[in-house]
Amino acid sequence: MNDQSRVNLIWTAAMLVSAIAGIGTSALLAQDRPKPGQIIVHAKLEVVVPDFPAQGLILDIGGGGEGVIAQLKGKQVVAVDLSKRELEEAPGEPLIKIVMDARDLKFLDTTFSTATVFFTFMYIDPADHAKVLQELHRVLAPGGRLLIWDAIFPKKTDPGKLSVLFPLHIKLPKADINTGYGVKLIEEQGPAHFVELAKTAGFEVLAQKGEKGWFHLELKKKG
Repeated sequence: MNDQSRVNLIWTAAMLVSAIAGIGTSALLAQDRPKPGQIIVHAKLEVVVPDFPAQGLILDIGGGGEGVIAQLKGKQVVAVDLSKRELEEAPGEPLIKIVMDARDLKFLDTTFSTATVFFTFMYIDPADHAKVLQELHRVLAPGGRLLIWDAIFPKKTDPGKLSVLFPLHIKLPKADINTGYGVKLIEEQGPAHFVELAKTAGFEVLAQKGEKGWFHLELKKKG
């Protein structure tokens, strides 16, 4: 991948960031595009996602894009995303795709037994993470599980580095997905950040796994 390709990928991701934050894409000007020298290109993340047991429907936050959870769990999945385009283009066959803001889920309390967030928190403003976790806690039934996969952001050693590109190889039981996620650099954001917020929201940690550049959390709603 050459420098210009990296910039184009970062810019595409920035458009998605703006949508999730509720900002019109017209607000992002050409001069806001990161220059090659402002980008940290992370080593490729090797993300293995095995099948997992789940009762009933699965709420998948950020279910557009690659539609990873829908590719894995099919008609069990209710995929929500703030971007209509991302949902329209997503592969897989979820039960339904819904344009919805994760900070204000329109589902009734205790609707789902399982929820997933696959490499989506990285696109959401950290100031909104607590609210998203509170909403997920609300719509999960007592004892319901929340599964999170996300990137571990590198330490910012150069003030000129503004963005980070994470190339990914995602290994599903019946599919291999190669993609890349580019976002604003949020220094050292990782599992500890989400564990603290999740506990405050009323979750307990069942399992935590850290890999090179990414992590997985399995959380449970108490009760």
